[in-house]
Amino acid sequence: RDFDRPGDTGQLVWKATGGTSPTDPSVRSAVQPVLDELARQPHVAAVVSPFDPDPASRRLVSADQPIAYAEIQFDQRANDVSIDETAHMRDLVSAASTDAVRLELGGPMFIEQTMPASEAIGILAAIVILLVAFGSLLAMGLPIITALAGISVGLALVEILAHLYDVPSFAPQVTAMIGIGVGIDYALFIVTRYRGALHEGRSARDSVVHAINTSGRAVLFAGTTVVISLLGLFVVGLSFIRGMATGAALAVLIVMLASVSLLPAVLGFVGHTIDKFALPNAKRVDAPENSVWIRWSRTLQRRPWTAALAGLIVLLVLSVPVVSLRLGVADAGNDPTSQTTRRAYDLLAEGFGPGSSGPLLVVAETAGSEQQAAVQRLATELATVPGVRQVSPVVLNQAGTAALITVQPTGSPQDESTTQLVHHLRDDVVPTSTAGSGVRAYVGGETSLGIDLADQLGARLPWFFVAVLSLSFLLLLVVFRSLLVPLKAVIMNLLSIGAAYGVMIAVFQWGWLKDVFGVGKAGPIEAWIPMMLFAIVFGLSMDYEVFLLSRIKEDYDKTGDNATAVAHGLALTARLITAAAAIMICIFGSFVLGDLRVLKMIGFGLAVAVFIDATIVRLVLVPATMELLGDRNWWLPKRLGWIPRLDVDGERQPLPVD
Repeated sequence: RDFDRPGDTGQLVWKATGGTSPTDPSVRSAVQPVLDELARQPHVAAVVSPFDPDPASRRLVSADQPIAYAEIQFDQRANDVSIDETAHMRDLVSAASTDAVRLELGGPMFIEQTMPASEAIGILAAIVILLVAFGSLLAMGLPIITALAGISVGLALVEILAHLYDVPSFAPQVTAMIGIGVGIDYALFIVTRYRGALHEGRSARDSVVHAINTSGRAVLFAGTTVVISLLGLFVVGLSFIRGMATGAALAVLIVMLASVSLLPAVLGFVGHTIDKFALPNAKRVDAPENSVWIRWSRTLQRRPWTAALAGLIVLLVLSVPVVSLRLGVADAGNDPTSQTTRRAYDLLAEGFGPGSSGPLLVVAETAGSEQQAAVQRLATELATVPGVRQVSPVVLNQAGTAALITVQPTGSPQDESTTQLVHHLRDDVVPTSTAGSGVRAYVGGETSLGIDLADQLGARLPWFFVAVLSLSFLLLLVVFRSLLVPLKAVIMNLLSIGAAYGVMIAVFQWGWLKDVFGVGKAGPIEAWIPMMLFAIVFGLSMDYEVFLLSRIKEDYDKTGDNATAVAHGLALTARLITAAAAIMICIFGSFVLGDLRVLKMIGFGLAVAVFIDATIVRLVLVPATMELLGDRNWWLPKRLGWIPRLDVDGERQPLPVD
């Protein structure tokens, strides 16, 4: 408002070689035409360079390195700058770089946002898993077609959504990741139930109805749960979180609807030919009572305490890093070195210190000369604060009603020392230095904004967990009419997501095995990822929970034998849960192969969470604890008998066999 800076600022950074000064006439002859061309680009309001006659521009030249930079002032925020415009500017600068002068562009508007080719790897892996699971080319293709059709519509809706909300540039990738993963899984459940009905002797028509009336109900329940949990992110109150949550929720909604509309229509055409083009020996599947899962379940039931304690210890050990969770916003130092923004960051850090990429802006309204003098004293005091590398002279606006001080930290924008410095300046230095002067000074800038975002999301994270876990408990209470089953599910969901957080923190925040996963530099966990991860994993785990426990409950209602019901339910569902989880892991894990750290992090976190949930939780802890509790699993106090029954599997409504 007061300094006529309506948009964000980027940088053109250059380094001269051969011992030449970055302002040498030979260097200027190479750089100045680039600056002139950049100044003519749309939405570039001004370009300030060290070649300007203003003495203050000397701050743009490194004191001890052949590095300098120019500030590119836009009239728009970084998210609003056209991708085509910034791509043209990147091409312009890249073409101007020579052996004598190396030029790079810095700033969030110059980050290259491309869909990772690794997505195709995840889909190929899913194809292999579906081939193994179904043993038929035709059956394999149906979940893939359904998921791709659904996600195509979902991505189109995200594109429209971007005109209504602030949607992050990586939202399409996150949408594709989630939509493809859940879309294939949902279709897998329905196709499996359809084939099972055919093999039981039903007609193709009745098999479709049976599949939708059973697995289709479970898909609607699971998908709706994911959508509700994602929309729960609206309570955070941040526009970009709303945009991302809405995009992901739309993707899940569309693939869910495709699974119960497009897929049954296609199954109607396929009919009994679904096993056509079968692989050799594909139809040889052990009966449930002879399967390896029956033997596994019986092994757990012989030593339930050992299995339960072993699973619990593993989850607790994996969760240990959570105590050191540090939320934040990664800076350009985490970008891949193939990006010009990372190379510009490295040059600025080399020439001006790590904090040069994220200076703090201290601003204040000044009503007269006395308050202007108070701001001058504040600037002097700021220069003596530990953790401050450099403080600029006080800059007044033309009317003299506002003052600006640029403070460069010694640490990079994502360093914990910078976070501590911002809080120290706000809580101690600024109030003390301006006391009695009537001046109210604020510490802002992009770095401070990232710190505020992390603080706000961190404060709301526990409340979000409570809300989601409470919803989980209530839904499972209605589905299974039991107190202990939903209570166990809530505890296990909390343990599994804690273990996934722990592994993610160890890799991305601590830097363990970072080279294996292509993580350039350790740093904070992106502030929004724990919430997004929890919302998605909650819905997916509910899917597996309902799928497994509904089969166990169905068998228990028939036999009254808890041990047999657990063993039989696990045998019927474990193979499918394993295949579904493997597909999810491949889809999510494929994003670890991409370049962007934020996509690596959420893909890695989701893959680990699904792996833990489908193995340690579903295949160890659930059967072990159900054996320990016995008939108490299904206990419901009489005073809660009024709770309605929600039949999400439809098995209690038998259909005729032709």
